[in-house]
Amino acid sequence: MKNLFSRNNPIYLITDRSIAGLTHSQIVKNAISAGVQTVKFIMNDYIDIAMAVSADGVHLGQDDMPIEEARRVTGNKMIIGISTHNLNQAIKAQEHGADYIGFGPVFQTSTKDAGKSKGLMSLKNICSKIRIPVVAIGGISSENINDVMNAGAEACAIISAIQSGNIKANIKILMRVL
Repeated sequence: MKNLFSRNNPIYLITDRSIAGLTHSQIVKNAISAGVQTVKFIMNDYIDIAMAVSADGVHLGQDDMPIEEARRVTGNKMIIGISTHNLNQAIKAQEHGADYIGFGPVFQTSTKDAGKSKGLMSLKNICSKIRIPVVAIGGISSENINDVMNAGAEACAIISAIQSGNIKANIKILMRVL
């Protein structure tokens, strides 16, 4: 799947109502008005709901439906991404037909208990060995987003650094730093 993410606007917004205090649609509207250009609706975990609402894709965790099964159900009609935490998982995801991988947590994060941070060297290693887009996730902020992109990530999945406080202002800061 080509041009899944834009290097000019590599923000992969993950909406979280509990952090933002807004609805998912309010979060997205704020993000778009702040300049986020790539807006694809990727449903987390639930392929049946993703199909029912005609989402652009589904993002699977390591314990969710296997990629091959998800691909059989969706054909090539949906983007399929999967969370990975090491090189073996990333290679397996690529071999089994994922369109992109999420890798992390790159840095420590309080949004989700995702285990020990992997660091920039692990991200760089993954990016050098994987041919599909790598979306970095975990603790990404305006202070480290350039380091993440320089390590080879195609995009950065960001939650708290955008939704804690003023969404528009936070996105503009991230975009300015990039």
